[in-house]
Amino acid sequence: MNFFRTPFFLPRFYPSLLWRVPTHDKVIYLTFDDGPIPGPTEFVLNELNKHHAQATFFCIGDNVRKHPHVFHKIDEQGHAVGNHTYHHLKGWATPLKKYIDDIEQCESLLAHPQNEHTEKLFRPPYGRITSAQIDALKKKYKIVMWDVLTHDYVKNISRKSCLAGSIKATRPGSIVVFHDSLKAERNLTYVLPLFLSHFSELGYRFAPLSNNL
Repeated sequence: MNFFRTPFFLPRFYPSLLWRVPTHDKVIYLTFDDGPIPGPTEFVLNELNKHHAQATFFCIGDNVRKHPHVFHKIDEQGHAVGNHTYHHLKGWATPLKKYIDDIEQCESLLAHPQNEHTEKLFRPPYGRITSAQIDALKKKYKIVMWDVLTHDYVKNISRKSCLAGSIKATRPGSIVVFHDSLKAERNLTYVLPLFLSHFSELGYRFAPLSNNL
């Protein structure tokens, strides 16, 4: 089993969640969790721009509040934005009402009036979410998980192992998780440019997630 790829049985247990986009086209869906943060998020935006790549940023509401100028850069460059709760809550440890209220608090900072009636993107922090939370959210949100986790936030993983494992696990339609956070910055700044270069040279394009996938 590949340490970087989601185990095959999880999508079978939770088929209503989006784990990967089924396609044979050379397209990868890069996602970035836990921003926006001055420094890491701006680094990501610069690297994406070099490769004409589009991505999806799952934002923590409190970070949007603290760093609106960085959030606006994401929006201005045409990337997709998703909800990652306001306080980075772990679903398994949070009562349903508190969890939903926290998500709605985040959504109030992300929402565009023109998108008021469209399905939103949501990713549960840590990938931890209960069946009751899924049922409460699925009518309004597309709940997005992942096919590849880069482990860029792990301190004791070498940067080369992080890169090699992420490349090996990625395939057409993969939803790949990076983190635009201070915790992940050491690995992120090494892995992301080389990851983008590798797959660009193979003819892949990088697309944002949307509510019609």
